[in-house]
Amino acid sequence: MRMVKISIGVLCLILAVIFGNAMVVSGESDDESISVPLGVIHLGPPEDVEAKQPSVPFPHGTHFVYTCNTCHHQWEMDGPIENCTTSGCHDGVESPIKAGGGKVDEDELIAYYKTAYHKMCISCHREIKAQNETLEKSGRVLKDRLPNAGPSSCKGCHLPEE
Repeated sequence: MRMVKISIGVLCLILAVIFGNAMVVSGESDDESISVPLGVIHLGPPEDVEAKQPSVPFPHGTHFVYTCNTCHHQWEMDGPIENCTTSGCHDGVESPIKAGGGKVDEDELIAYYKTAYHKMCISCHREIKAQNETLEKSGRVLKDRLPNAGPSSCKGCHLPEE
């Protein structure tokens, strides 16, 4: 069984080398394909918003264990994948938090780009961390390493610019 896994891994590596570092997903767009970035994408505020923190380096390729729709929840698999801050998605540029702590409309809150990024990323990383802790405490002997939970703190995500 181990030999089969190694063979599959070697085959995948060979195919990756043959096809280069560009990945294409079949789609119904004008050119019949959608380019998917494999490297690091820098997530930041929309262009017309002044950044208060450094952008977040997001290793897109390490998140391929999830379906595209996990993050790109409005994508219907037949066109280009839009940025989170695209009009009509998470395009709010001002925090809807009300002075004095009044109740905030949930739709306004999730439309705010910063809330969307933080809620999606941090909650997922914390969930993975909790699952890892549960497995570690269970006493079970694991065959594989636990998945990296990813950062969930301000400084863990917003790395100082070099």
